[in-house]
Amino acid sequence: MVSPEQMSAAVQAYVAAFDKGDPDAAAALFAEDAVVEDPIGSPPHVGQAAIRAFYAASMKTGAKLILSGPPRLAPPHLAFAMQVRLNWQGRDMAIDVIDTMEFNADGKVRRMQAYFGPSNMSDTATRSTPDA
Repeated sequence: MVSPEQMSAAVQAYVAAFDKGDPDAAAALFAEDAVVEDPIGSPPHVGQAAIRAFYAASMKTGAKLILSGPPRLAPPHLAFAMQVRLNWQGRDMAIDVIDTMEFNADGKVRRMQAYFGPSNMSDTATRSTPDA
């Protein structure tokens, strides 16, 4: 079974992948048959190749992830709050997001879902950085 330490390390690696703009590093955190639903309710990205392509496109926006406190763990499940800073359609935006991850026994993410909607998005000029 995946350990809490492995799960927390995966979140840190996920944030670091965005800091580096490295979609390969992000995709490597996921199982071969993983599913990413970002945002929840949108068509899922299934498998590492589709997940890598999704993150490559996301990272082109300059997206950076700022954690809002520690991950919440209930192995093999994890949730974490963050703010995503990016340039969307020529505007610098902040999006308040909660991601959930489910891990397999090998410590890879089986499923990731991102919870946010239009009411969680705003111009960065009107937002502050969340407390980490």
